[in-house]
Amino acid sequence: MEEPLWIDAHAPDLADLPQESVREHLQRAVTEPMNVVLHGPKGGGKTAAARALARETHAHPDSDLLEINVADFFERTKSEIRDDPRFEHFLQGQTEFSKQYRQAGDKANKYKRNWSKRDMLAHVIKEMAGYEATSGDFKTVLLDNAEAMREDFQQSLRRIMEQYYETTQFVIATRQPSALIAPIRSRCFPIPVRAPTQAEIVGVLEPIVRAEDVDYDDEGLEYVAGAAGGDLREAILSAQTTAASEGEITMNAAYEALSAIDADERVGEMLAAAEAGEFTDARSTLDDLLIDEGYSGQEVLADVLRVARSRYSGDRLAAVHRLAGEVDLDLTEGTSDRIHLSHLLAELGDGGAIAST
Repeated sequence: MEEPLWIDAHAPDLADLPQESVREHLQRAVTEPMNVVLHGPKGGGKTAAARALARETHAHPDSDLLEINVADFFERTKSEIRDDPRFEHFLQGQTEFSKQYRQAGDKANKYKRNWSKRDMLAHVIKEMAGYEATSGDFKTVLLDNAEAMREDFQQSLRRIMEQYYETTQFVIATRQPSALIAPIRSRCFPIPVRAPTQAEIVGVLEPIVRAEDVDYDDEGLEYVAGAAGGDLREAILSAQTTAASEGEITMNAAYEALSAIDADERVGEMLAAAEAGEFTDARSTLDDLLIDEGYSGQEVLADVLRVARSRYSGDRLAAVHRLAGEVDLDLTEGTSDRIHLSHLLAELGDGGAIAST
């Protein structure tokens, strides 16, 4: 999607958050700065709420909101973290922290290049917390997806929170508050962010589609909201996808657009299982598409080619297209769709003609 994402272009202010209890609790954090834990299911709006709090609190939120996705941090390599423009200033060259190590004269101390990811993250947060706010008396540090924090890092974080409690507000967003150690929980005000109801999601979608000047009807918005299953982020993205592909958001338009997305996801899972040699799982998904979902063999094959263009390249993609041409010919002759599509899946696995290209 080349146009700006609606979730960014229409980021909510504090007053726009759909859950009254969240609005009230966060308003207290504006007037009485405090550390908070936003906890709830994926897509409930925790990150959006934290950003809304920062915009309400700080005159210069771009400078005074420091945001770190903990899961993303720990899933990346140390080289990727060091090269990240947000962190390279703290992790490359000599920092005050690394100078202290060297001045101690203890050879057992590590140079920063050998720090663990825990050391790197703790150092980045400590350095950030030590900066003066651009405006006002304090800044906000958002630790998103905090369920990825190991206990040893949480102990380091607890000490940082103790040291900089007067100048830094910590907002911890997590799906698993029980994963936080007791000393951190005791220093934060807990704010539950439940999955929004269908009516609340519709209430968020309606002003967005109006602002985007997209034709819609109530049934279309309700269908998008219901299909999201309480995931507000997914609902907004689905509404944008429907508008982009169908030009409007009606029930029929949403059904067509979102069914195609779901089919692509299922086909992607099917191809991944075939690649891994898990043919029973791959064929089970194929049966679901052909029998339960009612797709024709031609429709599944078209989806396979569309997904393949995003998964493969070069000789392997060419091999998929060649075999798909043979399968397409067989399908037009009216023989078993399942048999011919299963043959294509088998060629994706170890030892298959496609896998060996």
